[in-house]
Amino acid sequence: MVGNPAARGYAGPMSTAEDEVAAVLAGAQRVLVVTGAGMSADAGLPTYRGVGGLYRDADPEDGVPIEVALSAATLRSNPTRCWHHIARIEAACRGARPHAGHEVLARLQDRCEVVILTQNVDGLHQAAGSRNVIEIHGNVHPLRCTDCAWKTVVTDYADLPAVPRCPQCDAVVRPEVVLFGEALPRKAVHALELATARPFDLVFAIGTTAVFPYIVAPVVDQVRSGRPAVEIDPGDTVLSRLVTWRLRSGAAAALTAIDERLAGTDRGRVPG
Repeated sequence: MVGNPAARGYAGPMSTAEDEVAAVLAGAQRVLVVTGAGMSADAGLPTYRGVGGLYRDADPEDGVPIEVALSAATLRSNPTRCWHHIARIEAACRGARPHAGHEVLARLQDRCEVVILTQNVDGLHQAAGSRNVIEIHGNVHPLRCTDCAWKTVVTDYADLPAVPRCPQCDAVVRPEVVLFGEALPRKAVHALELATARPFDLVFAIGTTAVFPYIVAPVVDQVRSGRPAVEIDPGDTVLSRLVTWRLRSGAAAALTAIDERLAGTDRGRVPG
C-alpha cells in the first residue's frame, strides 16, 4: 500500500487498506469505478498491456503493432488484418461470465450511486447487474455497416466470416468499438462529463494500465481535490504512487475482501 498517509486512518490505527476502503464506502454517496482489462482477467479474459497481456511484450503474430492492426486506417485498407484482431478479442470474451468482483460492484448500487467507466468491450459489468456503465471504448456485440445504416447485435462472432459484409450493400461491417485513431463515442464522453461534474466520495482504478488521459484524469482530479482513491492491480501503473491505497491484487480477490469488511461494518452499526 502506498499513497498519502494523511488521507488514511478511516478505520483505526491497526486497520488494513481493505478496512479503510470499506469504512469510506460505508458512508459514501457517490463512487466512481474506472476499469480496464484487468477487471475481466479473473473471468478468464486476457489483458492487453498489463501483466500477462496479449500485447505486452510482442507485436501481434503478423508482425504489425497492435496500434496499427486495430486502427481505423487498417480497417479501411486491410479489413482482413483488422478483423483478425477484432475477432481475436471477441473470441477471448466469448462465454465469459461476471466474476465475484463484478457482482460486488453491482451490489454496491444498493447503498450509493455507482458510476462505472470501463475500457472493456465485453459487457460483463452489465451482465452482473451494474446499470450506470459508461463504455468509453464501445462493445463488441453491436455491429454496423461502414457505408449504410444497417445495424445488428450478435451474441458472438462464431458464425461470422473472416470479414463480415453488409447484407444490404456489401460494404465491410464493423463492431461498435473504438479503434486506434478514432474519436471516442460522443454519447459516452457526454455521460462521463456529466458524471464527473460532481465530486465522488471514492474513486477506484481497477485493472487498468492507465495509458489514456481520459482514464487517468478522473483519478488525478480526485487525488488533487484531497479525496480518496484506491488502485487494484497486480502491476504498477502511473497511478500507483498517486492513490491513497494501493492493493496489489486481482480484482475479484480485492473487491471480495473489501465487500466482506463492508458487511462487517454494517453489522457493527448501532441502530438509531
